[in-house]
Amino acid sequence: MANKTFKKKPKKPLISPAKKLFLIVLLIPVSVTVYFCVFLVWDNIKNFSSLHHEEKINIQEHFDIEIPEEYIPIYISAGEAYGVPWTLLAAHHRVETKFSTMKELISPAGAEGHMQFMPCTFVGWNHPTCSGLGEGEIPAVEKTNPEMIEKYGGFGVDANGDGIADPYDIEDAIYSAANYLSKSGASDGELRKAIFNYNHSEEYVEDILYYYHLYEEVGEELVQLSRKN
Repeated sequence: MANKTFKKKPKKPLISPAKKLFLIVLLIPVSVTVYFCVFLVWDNIKNFSSLHHEEKINIQEHFDIEIPEEYIPIYISAGEAYGVPWTLLAAHHRVETKFSTMKELISPAGAEGHMQFMPCTFVGWNHPTCSGLGEGEIPAVEKTNPEMIEKYGGFGVDANGDGIADPYDIEDAIYSAANYLSKSGASDGELRKAIFNYNHSEEYVEDILYYYHLYEEVGEELVQLSRKN
């Protein structure tokens, strides 16, 4: 029996060249549309970010030093805890240490930390070493001990719950300032009296009130921006 050779039939393409051409022509406008939509979304995101950044700059553009955004929530929570305006805390922080940008957070008189507390005010004037301006000779272990501060009637606060009330910790310092200002009358609206108690100088009072009113003008906007981030 003779061998028969069978020729394989060529496979038909799944898509004919005509259909391929049709699909290509169809996909071109679709691709262009998708690309254009993606471009628009990305452009809007960039514009929003840019606008948001400009908005922040514009709000603080007339300040000599901008309020660091990361401190605003601390001012707000401390202010709410002690019933004092957060903008007053920001004003004190600005005047005392220029928002903690000074090289050394200790004054020639001995005031310490972000909000410049005299040790005897922070720990308590009932401490046996306290007299004069309030530098005292308080042992380091007592300076940050909440139990000692309570015992001696000080204003230092352990704001972050780590068992230490530290004037060099930003949260503790701001909460302590809020505590002091509140007990000095700020929570009752007696701002001038409270500020004068913080530092017995009329010039100091005027400086604090200047920044307080400056920050009050844009306080709501700054709060909203800090909550968006």
